[in-house]
Amino acid sequence: MAATRPSRSTARTWWGRAALGLLAIVVAYLSCWPVPIRPIAWDAPIAPALAGPFAPNERLGDAVVVAEVGEGPEDVVRAPDGAWVTGIQDGRILRIDPGTGDVQEIANTGGRPLGLAYDRDGRLLVADAKRGLLAVASDGVVTVLVDQVDGEPLEFADELAIAPDGRVWFSEASRRFGVEEFLMDALESRPSGRLIVWDPATGAARVALGGLHFANGVAVARDGASVFVVETFSYRVTRMWITGPRAGASEPFVDNLPGFPDNIAIDDDGTMWIAIAAPRNGLLDFSAPYPWMRKMIARLPPVVRPKPARYGFVLGVASNGTVRHNLQDPHGTWSMLTSAVPIDGGLALGSLHGHAVGRIPLP
Repeated sequence: MAATRPSRSTARTWWGRAALGLLAIVVAYLSCWPVPIRPIAWDAPIAPALAGPFAPNERLGDAVVVAEVGEGPEDVVRAPDGAWVTGIQDGRILRIDPGTGDVQEIANTGGRPLGLAYDRDGRLLVADAKRGLLAVASDGVVTVLVDQVDGEPLEFADELAIAPDGRVWFSEASRRFGVEEFLMDALESRPSGRLIVWDPATGAARVALGGLHFANGVAVARDGASVFVVETFSYRVTRMWITGPRAGASEPFVDNLPGFPDNIAIDDDGTMWIAIAAPRNGLLDFSAPYPWMRKMIARLPPVVRPKPARYGFVLGVASNGTVRHNLQDPHGTWSMLTSAVPIDGGLALGSLHGHAVGRIPLP
């Protein structure tokens, strides 16, 4: 007797049930699997259109490669002898001859160097994501200056700036997550970042401003009266007054930026250069009021989680907070930019994941 074949409708029904069962398993996984975040609800501001002061252009296309250095030249600083210095992902601190592009290793922090600045004694100070605030001597010896505040170990030192009085202001991006897990901080949305000040005269460090949404770039005003700190995941730069009748008070300096601001630097005419690592992410903004949704995103395999768009973006902002310069690269040749530092009549460009330090003439 011939075997009876299942009908097409029966096969479709079986496959439909299998698909529903698989979907149920996926939903259960995305809903119940433990994740390391405790997200809170917040209202993301509506992203400004890329128009007017943010209109797309290709001005970053004029940038040129100064040197190929390895992955992640986050920040760039000019050394007292005129060389450029950067730190990369494997812990190395590199000296760059901006004329020839020659690269020389001068130290290794053993961590992840991010922010860089030279103090009045010619020491290179480093905000290292894994080790804290460091000093690098001319012979390459690395000394830890601050690795804890109020008895609490630093989780993620990020950027620094030195005030005219010699005090060092540096950011701790997150008290919850380290440098490899910065996306978790974005999904959690708990403002655990801090702005810290260290006094080299006393060796004491204290928290100057807490409750920041991923404290990132830091810059001190030329007159030393205020300090600026980037809050990457709330799309703004915050100003805190250091001196005067408002000392200790803080306020937004520029708010609701069209992307994720990273490092900042102030040039001689007072323009603040803001490196925008990537444009805003619609899914991240949409999920802001829904902690359950951000838990589901956190459970996704890394390969399918939301990723920053490859898009170059730098803004120049006047001292009153208005946008004066807008440099973009829609093609992403220069993307995930983390610094745009005024050096030698141009802007030195650094990147979190790129492999080159770039330069573009100042507009």
